[in-house]
Amino acid sequence: MSDSELVVYGATAAGVCAAVAAARHGVQVTLVEPGRHIGGMVSGGLGYTDVGDPRVRGGLAREFASAVDDHYGVASGHYAGPEPHVAEAIFTEWLERNGVRVELGVGLASVETANGVIVSIRGTDGRDRRAGVYVDAGYEGDLLALAGIDYRVGREDRALYGETLAGRREPAPGKHNFPPYLSPFDDDGALLPLIHDAPTVEVGAGDGGVMAYGYRVCLSSAPDRIPFARREGYREEEWELARRYFALLAGQGVEITAGKVIGLVPNLPNGKCDGNSLGPLSLNLLDGSNWGYPDADFAARERIRQRHLSYTRDFLYFISNDPAVPQTVRRGIADWGLPTDEFTDTGGLPHQLYVREARRMVGEYVLTEHDLLPEPAPKYDVVAMGSYHIDIREVRRTWRWVYEHPDPIATVFNEGYLSAPVRPYPIPYRSIVPRYAQCANLLVPVCLSASHVAFSSVRMEVQYQMLGHVAGLAAVRALAGNRAVQRVDVVDLQERLAAEGQILDGG
Repeated sequence: MSDSELVVYGATAAGVCAAVAAARHGVQVTLVEPGRHIGGMVSGGLGYTDVGDPRVRGGLAREFASAVDDHYGVASGHYAGPEPHVAEAIFTEWLERNGVRVELGVGLASVETANGVIVSIRGTDGRDRRAGVYVDAGYEGDLLALAGIDYRVGREDRALYGETLAGRREPAPGKHNFPPYLSPFDDDGALLPLIHDAPTVEVGAGDGGVMAYGYRVCLSSAPDRIPFARREGYREEEWELARRYFALLAGQGVEITAGKVIGLVPNLPNGKCDGNSLGPLSLNLLDGSNWGYPDADFAARERIRQRHLSYTRDFLYFISNDPAVPQTVRRGIADWGLPTDEFTDTGGLPHQLYVREARRMVGEYVLTEHDLLPEPAPKYDVVAMGSYHIDIREVRRTWRWVYEHPDPIATVFNEGYLSAPVRPYPIPYRSIVPRYAQCANLLVPVCLSASHVAFSSVRMEVQYQMLGHVAGLAAVRALAGNRAVQRVDVVDLQERLAAEGQILDGG
């Protein structure tokens, strides 16, 4: 096949924005995607748009939001986000209008490098793709890893960057945790399903644990909605912990509604909602099955994805039908089902697993907690503003002994959750480029260079879109000057970004 000037791997929203930004400036772009859909999580179930401070949403992220408003004929902010199929249609139209070549169903098999640059990438179709610049816009960071670029996975030790919020955390009470004294053992003393029985490190130590994955289901209240069905292979015993949880609440006189188990606010158009994970029992799978995903091969990832998909089906069926689930929950969920006009090729469930974090590049600059808190410091090479709070979702479900008199009691808890507010902070260009000695023609707007703590704020799709925009324009400048991405004129890049609506300060 003919070479392109720019190859973008991963048709996430960031990948689409990178491809479109470059194509608008006349660059020949090929967008390669291992799946069959465009848009990543934005078209894959995450209809609710996590914005942070809307005043610093700029560039193609703002343009996408305006396209959503125009599609529905509503004022800005009227809906929390688009229906998944509408998001995909907008992105597809952008790519077609700007002449981006899109190749779906092509994974990454290998990467050829020489003298500190990527020479070509080979797809799972056996074909090589050559370009002057590459963008890794996938959620997993496969391109950067195969190119030999350093990266990290999961929680680091607090000592690594001197971050107070890093490493394993003490279990904390709150809506994401179980009440005390929920036993983790069955009648024979064996550990119940859905609990991660790996050794626990000291508080503050790194353990490589990644935030929970799951499926952000799009639910419908339409009369033709698809009911939640019992899956072949459904295991009654897998839900014993959930039954005990509901029994414990009932024994304490706590009434729980469906909306406290899964987000059921009709915040999307046409009577739909984005079913988020809200409580200790949720769409998030916390048994540790996702910990190996970032470095797994395609076959192992598919097994992990299928495990999460089966869990999602079973969770929806369980809370809808099991007699141990309070009637208030079953009645509330009865008004909802899977949409008939979304994810028609995947049975109404999303095509995209919510990979909250995987690999994180160790680039020219590692964004850390200190760049976000307490007062963000200016960056000379700011290219986008982050503003979403530090949002570390649960990392695992485990148990411990609580030493109550007269005997210790085993109790289940979810661990890892943290939410901390931030002010708008600058994201430096150096955080989306590798170290110069490792690769001179790759940009990484998703698995960017950040600690686990800082990444938990940057990881929102609006910010990915803005960083994708940056990557596309930086590629244009690197190609035009025949220079390394690390040697792009940052002032020139900032001026071009500002002219295209990017916000480069917190106001």
